[in-house]
Amino acid sequence: MLRKKKPLLSLTALMVIFGVMVSIQFNSLQQPEIRDTRDVWALREDLSASKSKELDLLREIDKYDEMLKKYGNQEDKSKEAQLTKTLKDLKEKAGFTDMTGEGIEIEITQLFSKDLTGEEVKNIPPDLLKKLINEANMYGAKHISINDHRVINTSVIRDINGTTKMDGYNIDGDEVNIKMIGQQADKLYSRLIVSDIGDLFAQENFNLSISQPEKKIQLKAYDGAIQLNEMKPLDDVKEGKS
Repeated sequence: MLRKKKPLLSLTALMVIFGVMVSIQFNSLQQPEIRDTRDVWALREDLSASKSKELDLLREIDKYDEMLKKYGNQEDKSKEAQLTKTLKDLKEKAGFTDMTGEGIEIEITQLFSKDLTGEEVKNIPPDLLKKLINEANMYGAKHISINDHRVINTSVIRDINGTTKMDGYNIDGDEVNIKMIGQQADKLYSRLIVSDIGDLFAQENFNLSISQPEKKIQLKAYDGAIQLNEMKPLDDVKEGKS
């Protein structure tokens, strides 16, 4: 608020000064002596002085007009800068930009091999991955990726023909890497360590290894397409069109 008031006060002060100057100039031009006994040369000198004052007044008008334009341009630039910043913030929150920040890494691996269990290695259950992501979000994770594929609000994790996928990418293999960035990586780490999420993974024969907080975790931007099939133009919605 202070930043907005300062230019406004400066502009008001300038306009007050300008008004006073105009008033003085106007009075000096519009109030001739009641009785003029001067000769022709004196009248010519007075006329020349009046014209000079008029030119000075015009110059002042031009100067203040330029100042007003300058303030207007600064305001436009300020609005443009604010819109640019807002767009940047929205892209970051939506996952459309690369991110680097403090966070943790989680490695998910098989707990026991087929030789020990006698069972085929299975995929990570989608619901278990969703639970991990939900808990991480609850504990302060702001940005997450799985196998370098960014998790966003519209990401879908599900089982397709026995294969766990996220946004069309397979989440299979001997090792799954999850990266998380949050403002309080220490808190995120400690909360996940004491959570029962590790036990839930162990029950499905998976080991959950959580790294110590790191100062620099890098996440790639979301590289998929956003589906907006359910969105309709506002006029169509108002008219009840399908």
